[in-house]
Amino acid sequence: MGFIANIKREAHFVSQAARTLSRIKSATKGEERTVADAIEESVDRHAERTAFIFEGESWTYAEFDAYANRVANWAAGLGLRRGDSVALFIRNRLEYVAIWYGLTKVGVIAALVNNQLTGQGLAHCVNIARAQHVITEPALADAIASAQEHFDPAPQFWCLDHAQDDTRDFGAALQEVSDARPPHEARAGLGIADTALMIYTSGTTGLPKAARISNYRAITFLNVFSVASGADENDRVLLVLPLYHATGGVCGVGLALTNGGAIILEERFSASRFWDVACENDATAFMYVGELCRFLTAAEPHPKERAHNIRFGVGNGLRPDVWERFQERFNIPHIVEFYGATEGNVSFINTEGAPGAIGRLPSYAKPLFNARLVKFDVENEQVVRGEDGLCIEAAPGEVGEALGQIKADNQRSQFDGYQGADEETERKILRDVFQKGDAWFRTGDLMRFDEDGYYYFVDRIGDTFRWRSENVATSEVAEAITIFDGVSQANVYGVPVPGYDGKAGMAAIVADPGIDLAALRAHLERELPAYARPLFMRLQSDHASHATGTFKLRKVELVEEGFNPDRVNEPLFFDDQREGAYVNVDAALYADIIEGRIRL
Repeated sequence: MGFIANIKREAHFVSQAARTLSRIKSATKGEERTVADAIEESVDRHAERTAFIFEGESWTYAEFDAYANRVANWAAGLGLRRGDSVALFIRNRLEYVAIWYGLTKVGVIAALVNNQLTGQGLAHCVNIARAQHVITEPALADAIASAQEHFDPAPQFWCLDHAQDDTRDFGAALQEVSDARPPHEARAGLGIADTALMIYTSGTTGLPKAARISNYRAITFLNVFSVASGADENDRVLLVLPLYHATGGVCGVGLALTNGGAIILEERFSASRFWDVACENDATAFMYVGELCRFLTAAEPHPKERAHNIRFGVGNGLRPDVWERFQERFNIPHIVEFYGATEGNVSFINTEGAPGAIGRLPSYAKPLFNARLVKFDVENEQVVRGEDGLCIEAAPGEVGEALGQIKADNQRSQFDGYQGADEETERKILRDVFQKGDAWFRTGDLMRFDEDGYYYFVDRIGDTFRWRSENVATSEVAEAITIFDGVSQANVYGVPVPGYDGKAGMAAIVADPGIDLAALRAHLERELPAYARPLFMRLQSDHASHATGTFKLRKVELVEEGFNPDRVNEPLFFDDQREGAYVNVDAALYADIIEGRIRL
């Protein structure tokens, strides 16, 4: 890079960092600041502008606030108080953000439950949040029914659209209360450090963990990406990601709501409809995860794929092999890639659009940020410590685990932990890192950085893998398999498939002869969300040959062999969605999958 170009790059970094830090400081000013305060201020500035567009219906900021006020007054009328929680188990829809925003107006915590969950997983999320009430919708009635026996205690269900079975009519209840804004005193005593939301993430226990999102973190999520992207009041953000995730439901929402822009909300992502929706609604921006961009790039040409007015995209997980092809094919001028864990204190933002990088942190700026990489022993899955017992910082080009320093006197570096999971919270903290007594958040992610300070994501540590932009905890999948009669052992892992981000689920199981695979498949459909069900299955004959001397299941060889029938000398199956059944993997089927003739 030439001298002038280098000066421009550093000037851009310094300017962007200063504007971002200034925006966060301004947005989070005051110890009694809450996310409700921040959104109300934006509502008052932009009352008559369009806030949300969904399936032909739209809300202004004033209408959005009025609905939220009804939710707040409903909660207060039930006697819910600060610190109580209400679970949202609904799909993307016009009311979603207004519901959690309304709850925060009176200090009630909204638990944003993954709407793909069923059975024990769903009940677990409601139970650990200690939610007394659950707001749902008729389309999810079967999922709730599958979880009924696991609720402890059973919450009261409220149903949007209309009451059903034992649920109460949420819409009718809202009509009975005022749409006047509750007085600020309704959340008196709450502050920047108090929990505003719970957002779920997979854990090593196999069941989701509820990450506590403080008011500070929620306000930061809402603001930081609008600064990083240069979004303004004229932007219309196409949002097809699930609202129960932080990326779409808080970060993406903030792209518009902090500036007076509009959210164009879709129930779900559809590659065939994406460009039609973008053009019909005059979208100027969109939120993505890497797999979304990959699906669009792999899709057949669309007549409107370059006829849109999108000027930037914001998201994470866009891999280098897709990045430039995506931008060029669809004429997307700017990509803002970021990295950050929902519950973590480590974040990076690539405002320069450098393909493949998750962000940049030059050496001279490190004192302003809390992120560091430390050397990591991948084989033994532990950080590397020197003779003094302290960790060793990774050098440029070395792969290391990303850590974030936790400082008690700095909200920006806090790790608020998981609701009702003290042991899980403690596992995410690494102590005595660079000096005795310090504490750092463990991201569980391996990264590297180059001499120019660009950071690159490498891989997740351990067994957890990502598929369809979701974290899949192998222990959760293994537990679901082994509770099926006839299965005595399940070894679950991810295998790479050409053309796909992340890894597809695979399970090597030890089972009784003649196990009913059709019944097992039906069982897993009940127990697991679609993204967590193994696509590949191999049947093994015994336990001992597949375990180490310390009884740990071997995975390295299994991952290397994958689902290749030339390397696997055991029964091998593929969950074929066309057939609705497990089918034998032979050479022809293997080739069809590898060469992309069968889509997963």
